[in-house]
Amino acid sequence: MHQDTTSEVPATARGAVAIITNRHGELLLHLRDDLPGVIAWPNHWSVLGGGCDPGEHPHEAIVRELDEEAGLAVTGLTEIFEIRDEHGSGQLITFFSGTWDGDETALPLAEGVKLQFFAPEHLDILTIPPFIRDGIHRHLAARPA
Repeated sequence: MHQDTTSEVPATARGAVAIITNRHGELLLHLRDDLPGVIAWPNHWSVLGGGCDPGEHPHEAIVRELDEEAGLAVTGLTEIFEIRDEHGSGQLITFFSGTWDGDETALPLAEGVKLQFFAPEHLDILTIPPFIRDGIHRHLAARPA
């Protein structure tokens, strides 16, 4: 039996993240700040997103988070599945997918170190939280060949 050590996060805590790809099939990843004890998954590559405010729907949260973190507006965000961050925040995370073809280096990054597009074949060398890696693999496996 798994003992939940994240007692400060209620079981109903929710978050939302976006797997954003460009026309080349590359994924937009976000290098998180190196703040151990302050944020979940410090110094890891992840996708943009964050926690839902009280009463906020995950779709509202991801639109807000993309704007707050990177000044990014992604049209056609689609909810794809949910995964619990068992080893980090404990939140139930709703994954969204969307496409964006801009220059990631020109985005006004408000959190984290940098944004960068990566080809799927280069993801194995990056340090990515396990639930994010699982979500990316599920998303890539479901894409048409």
